Amino acid sequence: MSTQNSEPELGPTGRPIRQFPEPAVLDSHGPARVIAMVNQKGGVGKTTSTINLGAALAELGRRVLMVDFDPQGALSAGFGVNPHELDTTIYNVMMDRKVEVHEAVRRTEFENMDLLPANIDLSAAEVQLVNEVAREQVLSGALRKLKDDYDVILIDCQPSLGLLTVNALTAADGVIIPLICEFFALRAVALLVDSIEKVQDRLNPDLKIDGVLATMFDSRTLHSKEVIARIIDAFGDKVFDTVIKRTVKFPDATVSAEPILSYAPTHTGSVAYRELAKELISRGGSR
Repeated sequence: MSTQNSEPELGPTGRPIRQFPEPAVLDSHGPARVIAMVNQKGGVGKTTSTINLGAALAELGRRVLMVDFDPQGALSAGFGVNPHELDTTIYNVMMDRKVEVHEAVRRTEFENMDLLPANIDLSAAEVQLVNEVAREQVLSGALRKLKDDYDVILIDCQPSLGLLTVNALTAADGVIIPLICEFFALRAVALLVDSIEKVQDRLNPDLKIDGVLATMFDSRTLHSKEVIARIIDAFGDKVFDTVIKRTVKFPDATVSAEPILSYAPTHTGSVAYRELAKELISRGGSR
């Protein structure tokens, strides 16, 4: 008697749910792959995704440097650092040749994770860099000195397409675009992709889009499902299978100044970012 195979279970992206393999244990560290987390629209889960993807990669034994490249200092605050009390930040490293980048790096409470912090001083860099020689490559020069110490460097960019973001794209090997599952968030993506392509053409031909990450997905609404379908129409295989669902646990973890992976280790949000880390590595987006 023949038996019919059951249909594979589909995930939010409409693709069969895949289990990504456990990555190999690294026997050495470096050189790091640099990934810029970019979206010129705010409120898309960019900083949350940077913190938790970094934490998931660190759990997998990767040495991770988190670079706060937003004058609001949200990433720094997410690790319990008061941005207003910092003496040395990424701003000082970029604008003062006497400041060594290693002086600005801070250890975090979490194993395998270091932080290169920022505060409101960084907002001045946008203006000051205009008159610098090779102004788009200042961040790249700073991070080059750290690459051998880490496996992954994640840059949390500010929500704009200004000179700071161009610096991040010039320094990066790959880009992850967090995209909230709401229609109005799709409108600005074409402008972002255009900016990425200009950087590829003029400054960093090796830059590639590692993936588009759907965030704040609500499986109860038709709206979220329609937006995911539109994202896949636009980006195809570039869209990660892993989708980050909306949950109150993310802001709770932020208040606690820690990744959700340590705040609520078994929560679905923690599971999702662990899957994202494994998917990124399986795609070749990280060691």
